[in-house]
Amino acid sequence: MNGIGSTIAAVWRISAPYFRSSDKWAGGGLLAAVIALELGSVAITVLLNSWNNRFYNALQERNWDNFVYEISYFTVLATIYIAIAVYQLYLNQWLQIRWRSWMTTRYLTDWLDHANHYRMQLQGDAADNPDQRITDDVKLYVQRTLEIGIGVLSSFVTLLSFIVILWQLSNAAPLHMFGRDIDFPGYMVWGALIYSVLGTWLTHLIGWPLVGLDFRQQKYEADFRFNLVRVRENSEQIALMHGESAERERLLARFGHVIENWLGIMSRTKKVTAFTATYSQASVIFPYVLVAPAYFAEKIQLGGMMQTASAFGSVQGALSFFISVYRQMAEWQAVVARLDGFEKGIKLAHSLAADPSTIHVARGSSSDAVGVDNLTVTLPNGDALLSISNLKLRKGEATLLTGPSGAGKSTLFRAIAGIWPFGSGTIEIPNGATLMTLPQRPYFPVGTLSSAISYPAKEGAFSAEKLREVLTLVGLPALVAKLGEDGHWNRTLSLGEQQRLGVARALLQAPQYLFLDEATASLDEPSEAMLYRLIAEKLPATTVVSIGHRSTLEAFNQRQIAMGRSGDQFTIDGTAG
Repeated sequence: MNGIGSTIAAVWRISAPYFRSSDKWAGGGLLAAVIALELGSVAITVLLNSWNNRFYNALQERNWDNFVYEISYFTVLATIYIAIAVYQLYLNQWLQIRWRSWMTTRYLTDWLDHANHYRMQLQGDAADNPDQRITDDVKLYVQRTLEIGIGVLSSFVTLLSFIVILWQLSNAAPLHMFGRDIDFPGYMVWGALIYSVLGTWLTHLIGWPLVGLDFRQQKYEADFRFNLVRVRENSEQIALMHGESAERERLLARFGHVIENWLGIMSRTKKVTAFTATYSQASVIFPYVLVAPAYFAEKIQLGGMMQTASAFGSVQGALSFFISVYRQMAEWQAVVARLDGFEKGIKLAHSLAADPSTIHVARGSSSDAVGVDNLTVTLPNGDALLSISNLKLRKGEATLLTGPSGAGKSTLFRAIAGIWPFGSGTIEIPNGATLMTLPQRPYFPVGTLSSAISYPAKEGAFSAEKLREVLTLVGLPALVAKLGEDGHWNRTLSLGEQQRLGVARALLQAPQYLFLDEATASLDEPSEAMLYRLIAEKLPATTVVSIGHRSTLEAFNQRQIAMGRSGDQFTIDGTAG
């Protein structure tokens, strides 16, 4: 797990872009205001320290007039302190939501940029559970960074403010032992320093495993939640296979990791809490033990003793800041490590797409065909999958691509779409050409049916009349009445209906190149034939390339390309067919 040095470096990498962004003036202004209010709070604490001396002396001397004055003085300070506390919290929360909003927008943009999310999965998804990192981790990062950062600043300023006061008070109330004064300049400062350093070192010694435990806890919680979502998304298949018992066992096994790690956190937190609570309680009485001999020797008054104890507490509290927030520090370090790993995963996926040694998709070709030259497609681990020396997908020509399962047909479509970088060679796309790939199982966002059909165009991009027309053409007139309904269409519609909607989507988008990856395989042959005729009629200028296993598809394609095996990989003879 990251040490404090690497954690600070990661915090700088993650945080600096926000304070250089378009929101830098608002964010910087809010941060400056929060810091200024924190410094004001420290100033009030310094004034209250002096007030302690005067107030308790007034009590000791039974001076009514001074007592009333000090009560009034305290009321003014308390009012200012309350106002500072209220507005510091308000401005802090305002900064949190602005910072979080900016980070969330940035991460979503980088994660979804040009299929980057897909490449991250292909790399093994080392940055696991991006949903958690963009939601929970970003929220915790902003909260903890401000909390800990401002806390460190406050502790430093408090230390500077009170260490001088405590040094002076130490000289005013000399160390008194065995009936005589001992010349030990600033002994209260040294006492606070030794007490705090020893406490911090022991706290870290006891609590350092919490960093790793918190990191794993977040991972296990996210994995458990992710698998619950998968069960919900695939509930029909699970129900059909009566897989509830198997799913329950799988989910409970993953939840077992959550419980086991949590028990580890409980055990370690108990030890840390036992020590820090003991330390905290002892720190209340410790300054009185140091200064009491001087008080009973009548070297100082009650007010001086109370002021000294207050100043000692401030210095000791400032020096012991990391003890009081150790649990939050451990959680914060884990969050920083996860976000840093997420950013590195995003950058790695971006660099993979830009790597000249991978498959290069060149847009802007003057040719009117999609050209594939000396292409080698590999798996992410480097194993060869498919080799193509030369292939032209000619404009206006319907092509059927056939071959055994696992030959790399779908992967070739991914490479042409520009989302599969593994391999080498060049794919040329005509200048300004629009491509669309329909997979066997289309994706429909949760929302209205009209937005699901229009995707990836925005809702409203097509008129209601046009939507009704394409639904009727693909054989789904019953869905016309549901265009305005919200729904989870991947769950409520059969796969055959989803594939019909996929074709409706292609009719709306009218791409110049349409790749059908078994996009009608769930339909009966007459329905499939109807859709192919519909595509040919409504999209006469579109080049259609199909993957399919039915021999009936040959009638709808002027050209057929069969994949063959050569050694440990498959090949395509672009001149055949």
